[in-house]
Amino acid sequence: MSDQPDVLPADLPKDAGRRLEELEHGLFTSDLSVNEFLLIKDAGFHPLGFVMGSSIYHIGLQTRNWSKSQELVKLSEAMYAARELAMTRMEEEAIALGADGVVGVRLDVNYYEFGKDSAEFIAMGTAIKAEDGRSYRNAEGKPFTSDLSGQGFWTLRRVGHIPLGLVMGSCVYHIAHRGIGQAVTQMGNNAELVNFTQALYDARELAMTRMQDEANTLHATGIVEVRLVEKSHMWGSHTIEFLALGTAVASLEGATGAPSPQTIISLDQ
Repeated sequence: MSDQPDVLPADLPKDAGRRLEELEHGLFTSDLSVNEFLLIKDAGFHPLGFVMGSSIYHIGLQTRNWSKSQELVKLSEAMYAARELAMTRMEEEAIALGADGVVGVRLDVNYYEFGKDSAEFIAMGTAIKAEDGRSYRNAEGKPFTSDLSGQGFWTLRRVGHIPLGLVMGSCVYHIAHRGIGQAVTQMGNNAELVNFTQALYDARELAMTRMQDEANTLHATGIVEVRLVEKSHMWGSHTIEFLALGTAVASLEGATGAPSPQTIISLDQ
């Protein structure tokens, strides 16, 4: 791949262009700690710049049945699409810098008083580039994204793997309320709340399956550091978003071998 940065996409702010242009002259910005910076360099990469993407998204309304557990498809699609917009814009900044990947990616959601039923979705991370001149972009021709720390990225490279992308699956689910009769019957007794158990189980499975589908699209051989985050956002206690996140990885030829136990111990000191 050429050392020259790619063209800045038209949908990024003008100030982003000026900021990224300054990074072309040797200066880099990063949210990496000093130790993480050292390990990124030791893994054969160097940081190019802190990159980010943002999307303020209006979350639409969807009717729900008080007594029925069900996925709220419209809300699931909104939460997923908003994050994808933010991720895409972060990737565009990385592409403009000529990056091979972005590490330490964080996905945040903010709410503001001026936007009822709206939220800002933000993706942030540090763009990096390989020092050996090879391209490490994924099967889609994009810089890989990863929420691995500098330590995690270094260890992954040492065992002969490379990140392909930050993969996610989202599911917004309405959990049915208990009927009055059911609540009275169970009062004072030890009993599984089957409708709650099944609803939460189903919602988590949908989120996990969708995350795995994204990994398969990237031809990944595995997903590391999977997290399953649950938030009710602004919807109330009986409507919850389940978000599955992880870094899709694949093996890479020319592995340098696993790190020694002594090296791993020294990182924690």
